[in-house]
Amino acid sequence: MKHLLLFVLVVSLCSCDEKTNKTEPTNEETETVVTTIDTEAELAAIEELRKGFTTAIKENRFADLKNYSMSNVKSYDPDCGYWATYKRLREKPTGAYHYDSLVMRPVETKLVSDSIAYDFGTSSTYYTNAEGEHIELTATFLALLKKDKADGKWKLFREVANTRDME
Repeated sequence: MKHLLLFVLVVSLCSCDEKTNKTEPTNEETETVVTTIDTEAELAAIEELRKGFTTAIKENRFADLKNYSMSNVKSYDPDCGYWATYKRLREKPTGAYHYDSLVMRPVETKLVSDSIAYDFGTSSTYYTNAEGEHIELTATFLALLKKDKADGKWKLFREVANTRDME
């Protein structure tokens, strides 16, 4: 029994010694990659996204809107008051209905990382209703933007809007 205890003690000490004798990782193995972000260039690229998106609407190039959003985009605009009327008309256009333009007025645009940003502000959606009247709908929005890995461009990833003023 004494020899068995001695044997177990020696084996456990040897096994512990093996674990502590591992070599230390080299600087190459532990080196951290630091990415510097050209904030000015990224904010300009986000502005180009906005400009392209709003221009496509103004020029009736609605099929091009997919170029400004991720394939899994989710966007929620208001669905009450005048917005409910607009959404019904957008889904089933009648009469003189036309989506005329969108004006975005960002108040805050922040880069969260090299591939995620957010845009917060107000917008005006202009459309012509079925009777031919020009209507303006306002909203406050928060948009999450993501840099597309395929083409390196900023695109809309998530958006939530409501009818409340930004006060």
